Parts: sequence; structure tokens; C-alpha cells
Amino acid sequence: MLDGMFSFVLLDTRNNTYMAARDAIGITSLYIGWGLDGSVWISSELKGLNDACEHFEVFPSGHLYSSKTGGFRRWYNPPWFSETIPSTPYDPLVLRRAFENAVIKRLMTDVPFGVLLSGGLDSSLVESVTARHMAETKAAKQWGAQLHSFCVGLEGSPDLKAAREVADYLGTVHHEFHFTVQDGIDAIEDVIYHIETYNVTTIRASMPMFLMSRKIKSLGVKMVISGEGSDEIFGGYLYFHKAPNKEEFHQETCRKIKALHQYDCLRANKSTSAWGLEARVPFLDKEFINVAMSIDPEAKMINMDQKRIEKWVLRRAFDDEKQPYLPKHILYRQKEQFSDGVGYSWIDGLKSHAEKHVTSKMMLHAEHIFPRNTPVTKEAYYYRMIFERFFPQNSAKLTVPGGASVACSTAKAIEWDASWSNNLDSSGRAALGVHNSAYKKGPGVVVSVNLGPSINDNVPLMMDVTGSELVIQS
Repeated sequence: MLDGMFSFVLLDTRNNTYMAARDAIGITSLYIGWGLDGSVWISSELKGLNDACEHFEVFPSGHLYSSKTGGFRRWYNPPWFSETIPSTPYDPLVLRRAFENAVIKRLMTDVPFGVLLSGGLDSSLVESVTARHMAETKAAKQWGAQLHSFCVGLEGSPDLKAAREVADYLGTVHHEFHFTVQDGIDAIEDVIYHIETYNVTTIRASMPMFLMSRKIKSLGVKMVISGEGSDEIFGGYLYFHKAPNKEEFHQETCRKIKALHQYDCLRANKSTSAWGLEARVPFLDKEFINVAMSIDPEAKMINMDQKRIEKWVLRRAFDDEKQPYLPKHILYRQKEQFSDGVGYSWIDGLKSHAEKHVTSKMMLHAEHIFPRNTPVTKEAYYYRMIFERFFPQNSAKLTVPGGASVACSTAKAIEWDASWSNNLDSSGRAALGVHNSAYKKGPGVVVSVNLGPSINDNVPLMMDVTGSELVIQS
């Protein structure tokens, strides 16, 4: 197994006992349920437990379950888990080496693979390091040494432009998938059915990834490498600009990593696996996390007076003048959340669509209809209705986290800025005074959207790329 990346169940046939374990961070999804007859069920999807179990819940990440004891035991207990403030001095070369090792470890494969490239810092670094070591892989010898990259977005979106530039710089075979707001709206129910959540942030980001994964799999690609986890480890979300001190900064990163299995990991795992595509995430390598989370958080703090933007320690580690990993302006590009980077009109279009299906009168009664995690926006109400149609059990509702958030913060971090409590939205543009394209009139503004034609489903099952050694075939 790749460094505790996978979950598993082991059966001892000698005494008919078993042990189940979930991976360290929760990269792969896992649930556990109990039937009326006392049986125990374990599944990677809620759908596997719906009919058979009286009660089910999320299998906690980094834990073991033993049939002998009938209970859980934590097997993953790294130093950072206690949230004690670390003091190791920042060493850019140590951090760089740890990440390169994490990427190389995930190149162990013999199937066609590529990199999900948004053009942001994290995915661009993943692609840059992968490109440097591609020739050494078994897959390169079998399928060709030229790396393939994939990006999705609305026409003219920030991610498409940046990803194209990174791909050209690194010389990868780049595949750019366009979708329209209407394409995403048409996929909402399928996405919620597959990712099994009603969390607004996760659904917004899952739809483009879900659509892209279908196209990638149709090209014969079996595995992709992605950049999830970096923002949690390094405080990359824009709200970290307001962290009052290094103690609060570090504790918030710990909280974010511990919750990854309910948000970004759930999205990356289920959006891809819905189409039989495997996603690997080097930033969540256990050894890399240990190195990154041992750094004195003072070095991670955002300080604009010293020109230290979010994730400065990671950017600095790969700022190599002699053998540059990336163009400078990409290396220092401002953080874009995936649901923003695919095109700002995407979120605005989703809100506009929800307005047509949820009335103000429905919102007045929301707390009575949905007493747990009561939706506070029409968009959240709309997703919740769809979720409960697929998963009506009370146990299913309890698997989804709640709480207020601004720009993907935890509820605790909202205390950092008094104005945020009146601007609760998970988009990065809700970080008023920080994001370059922050909301001007509050997060409820709606823009007109040209829905245009839908994605062309006639994607060829074989693709011959001129000048490439690789022919991908399903």
C-alpha cells in the first residue's frame, strides 16, 4: 500500500474474526453500519448500507475496527495531531525533498496516468515534479514518457489560461475540457448521488471534477495525480491572511487536516471513482505531512509587508533560479478555490438556479424541515432536498458536517474577523479585502450567464497525439 493511502478489511478464517482499517487522513471514503440482527457492514459508499443497516456512520480516518473488541482504535497518531505548536526551523530544501519523494512514491504504476492541472500552485508543482521523474516510471516504459495533463473550466476561466501556460512550460500533452453552467446544473443530481453529501462547498467543486473525470476515463486513463491537501497543511485559504498569531494559525491547519475526509478528500475520491478513475494525492503523504507540520508556524504566517503571501514556505522551497520548476508568476499566483477557478460565473449560476427552485417561504420553514445543519441559503436548501431524496435515513444526514464557514474556514476561524459573520459563503471571494476578485456587493450577487451548448459527448475512445509516444486506449 502507498504509505497508508488505502483502507482495507482483513478476515481471519481460522476464528472467523476480522479487522478493518481506514487510511491515515481519509483519502478514500469508508462507512460502517450495524444491522438489526447484530451484523456489521463496511462499505466505501453510503449506498452499500442504506437498506441493510439500522444505523451507520463515517468510519473514522486513521482508525482500526476489530470484531474481537467491537470498537475502534486509532492507529495513526502523528506529533501534529495534538495541535502542540512545533518549533522546527523552516528549511526549504528539506521541504522540497520531502514533497518530491511523496510524488515519486505515487508514480508506482503500470497503467496510463496523468495529472489534474488547474494552473494553481499545488497542481502545477505536482505536474512539475512528476514531469521531472516521469521517464523513470514503469508506466513511461510501457505507455510513453510524455506526461498528460487535464484541466476543466468555463470558457475564459482563470484556471484554463493558467493551466495552458504551465502545460506549455513543462511540455506536457494538455487536454482542456470546457463545460457550461447548464452542463453543471444538469449533473447536480448525479453528483450528489455519487459524492453523498449536501455540503455546499463540496458539491460546487465536485461538479466540474465529476464532468472532467468522465472525459478522462473515456480516453483510457486509469489514474490521476492531484493537488489536494496543500491548503490545509500550509494555510493556503485566503482567510488565513487574518490569522491573529502563529498558535491560531497552526491549530486551524490541524483542524482542517483532520476534517479533510469530509470535504476535499471526499470530493477527489468520489468524483473520480464514480467513473472508475483513481486519484492519488502526494501532499497527503504521511511523511510529507510530518515534515510540513513540524515547521514553526511563524514561517507559514502571511505577512504582506514582507511580501510573504499564502503558502510562502512552499513557494520558496521550489523557487529555484538555476533549474526553475515553474514560471515565477505561476509560482506566486494567488490561491483560487477550485469552484472559483473554473470560472466565477459558475457559483453565481448555481445560486441563480437554486433561486428558481427554492422560495422565500420555504426558507422560512427551513429549521423545522431540516433541524440538523439547517440550510441558510437557497442553494444549500436545494442540495439538501436532493440529498434527502436519495438518502432519507437519519444516519445519512449525520454523516455530513455542518457549521458556519467563510472561504472554506472552520467555524472557529470566523472569530478572526468580525465582518465575516455577516458574509458567510464558502467561496474564496467571500474573503473580503483579501481576494483580488472579492465580492463587491456581498455573496448573493447574480450575474447573467450564457449557457451555450452542452459538452460534446462524442469523445473518441482512442486519441493519437502528434509528436507523443503515447496512444491512450480504453
